[in-house]
Amino acid sequence: MDNVLEQRNNKQVAFWLLIGVGMIVIQVLIGGITRLTESGLSITEWKPITGALPPLNDAAWQAEFDRYKVTDQFKYVHQNFSLADFKGIFFWEWFHRLWARFMGVVFLAGFIYFLAAKKFNKKMVLPMVILFLLGAVQGAIGWIMVKSGLVPEKYFVGHVELATHFVAALGLLSYTLWFALGLLEAPRKKIINGGLQKLMLVIVMVLFFQLIYGAFMAGLKAAITAPTWPDINGRMIPAELNELSPFFKNLVANKITIHFIHRGIAYLLFILIAYWWYLSRFVKENRLFSRLRTSLLLLVVLQVVLGILTVLNATYADRLVFFGVSHQFVAMLLLMCIVAILFILKRK
Repeated sequence: MDNVLEQRNNKQVAFWLLIGVGMIVIQVLIGGITRLTESGLSITEWKPITGALPPLNDAAWQAEFDRYKVTDQFKYVHQNFSLADFKGIFFWEWFHRLWARFMGVVFLAGFIYFLAAKKFNKKMVLPMVILFLLGAVQGAIGWIMVKSGLVPEKYFVGHVELATHFVAALGLLSYTLWFALGLLEAPRKKIINGGLQKLMLVIVMVLFFQLIYGAFMAGLKAAITAPTWPDINGRMIPAELNELSPFFKNLVANKITIHFIHRGIAYLLFILIAYWWYLSRFVKENRLFSRLRTSLLLLVVLQVVLGILTVLNATYADRLVFFGVSHQFVAMLLLMCIVAILFILKRK
């Protein structure tokens, strides 16, 4: 009887955590729209409580607009913006922050309920503390990112800060999903295969760098510098790869080099996943694993196609937002699929 009750409690907590996973996915997508619409610097202050409400009258809107006019982004990029234009970009940054608050409320309310209902067991305490700490750190990183763009001669948030914010969000996503999987019955049925696990860990490392360079691409608007495929502005290996000195700067600041690396890692990732899929074809005894294995291959193919379409449509603002956010969404699905596979795989 106690075992049945524990399983029921675990399932309820897991469902709550999976709601959180879905909310994190939505938050990252809103963040992608915010970045691609150049909305991130429209709110120049951090007000955790009062900032939940947008300006409620004309005077408040004008005051918010006046604060934005002080930024170099307005002075040199959006100097022709009207108040109506400003309201458009303000919405996405405000909604991004509002959704973050909403996520905090959902997590806190769920935590209080499950604690009061005594549905947590001792094994959940530490993971739960880590989960809340990761959420708090992510909020702090987000504000540091915004501040990086509110300095003289900066028109957008720093791409390194953006990449840190993005990767930290995906870390929170992965951790929450892993936590939830540990409370469900089906993922506990393990596949003992050290070779597949090792190769998947290699794929995770490659994916980690790919996500960083994807954020660099977005932060530096690197796709616009080479809206061609399969070549990069007519060449497979661009001459501008070593344009900056010292060489290391090219890896983090040269748009063409970043573009070249992002494409190269994408091809490598596709080959590795296809090879892993081929090697795993003999594993038949786990239905969930089989579904994840098929999903992984389909997702990486879709991700490559969306990446190509994003590049080819980079000079069209509306298309870039659509394909860029779709590309980001499939990247998260791919990551979650890999996390689930790693959860099931066991070395011995």
